[in-house]
Amino acid sequence: MLILHTSDWHLGRTLHGVDLHEHQAAFVDHLVELVRDRGVQVVVVAGDVYDRAVPAVPSVRLLGSALQRLSELATVVVTPGNHDSAVRLGFAAELMRPGLHLRARVDELATPVVVDDPDGPVAFYGLPYLDPDTVRHALAGPDADGPLARSHEAVVAAAMRRVRADLAGRPGTRAVVIAHAFVSGGAASESERDIRVGGVDSVPAGVLDGVDYVALGHLHGAQRVGAVDARPVIRYSGSPLAFSFGERGHVKSSALVTLAADGGVTVETVPTPVPRPLVEIDDTIDRLLDGRYDDHVGAWSRITATDAVHPDRLYARVRERFPHALAIHHVPVGAVDEPALRAVTVETDPVEVAADFVAFASGAPADELELDIVRSAYEAARATESSE
Repeated sequence: MLILHTSDWHLGRTLHGVDLHEHQAAFVDHLVELVRDRGVQVVVVAGDVYDRAVPAVPSVRLLGSALQRLSELATVVVTPGNHDSAVRLGFAAELMRPGLHLRARVDELATPVVVDDPDGPVAFYGLPYLDPDTVRHALAGPDADGPLARSHEAVVAAAMRRVRADLAGRPGTRAVVIAHAFVSGGAASESERDIRVGGVDSVPAGVLDGVDYVALGHLHGAQRVGAVDARPVIRYSGSPLAFSFGERGHVKSSALVTLAADGGVTVETVPTPVPRPLVEIDDTIDRLLDGRYDDHVGAWSRITATDAVHPDRLYARVRERFPHALAIHHVPVGAVDEPALRAVTVETDPVEVAADFVAFASGAPADELELDIVRSAYEAARATESSE
């Protein structure tokens, strides 16, 4: 069976203010052509199809078009991530067209989508993003003494126990799990939203044992997790576009997964269209403008002037040479007093930003009690956003 594994589309996202909608639409076109040309049988989308819980209308329309076109060619299984609203994404899932399955409910995670090929059935289990505060009571089961521990490991382990119990009643069935989580050993970049709860955010790879392939979402760099010869094969497809300069070294791709009759897995990565490369350039204003960096004129760039004194008309001069520069900074090298402040972006950890403010306002680093208050406030705000 040939499976296409993708995730983290983040429809509606911008890159330093640049609207990525047309580039995301180009990716959808690429994906449809790939499925058609390679004869893909199943497409799995492992969460974060939207960038926010309440997506903009153009993003909703783009997803609708993408799912319609893909489901005309293959069986499609979609799960929500930590950016999506599971309720909104899963609305009217029962009314979807044949071949399109939205797995957004916890009570459905052990009810697979079963697809047959000449070698027999393959069960696809969709695990929506499991927020411990939301699901640790439901996943504990009726005979439990109390809720599960407040961690991602606990709730994902409980979900996998249900998956393995269902799979035990399907002898000879190969199995794929589609999940959105931070699995230990994965390398994160700066553009993934923090999913820490109670100080525990990662899931050990061993929790996912018992199936043949685990299609992960959340980390934006394509990568395999765990030992090369380990079973199951656990892999992040990565995001199709770069969403921060921290991802400038990524080769964005989708994963074509061949699942053999015995459950063996081989993976081919297929690069996705690159709208513009991402580059960082640090140099003096004279060197930035003398032509040596003209190969990067067409790139999305983050440029830092390193002159000891702030250059005259820095922004205007840099933008004239680099029309696609998305961020322009001045960080003096060799100055007597180098700046102590750091830039705060949408990717910066909110807890760290709040802790910096406490230190600024009080003149001393935040203590553990203050940090606990900050974390609790952040988690409460995130819970409110997720429920909208």
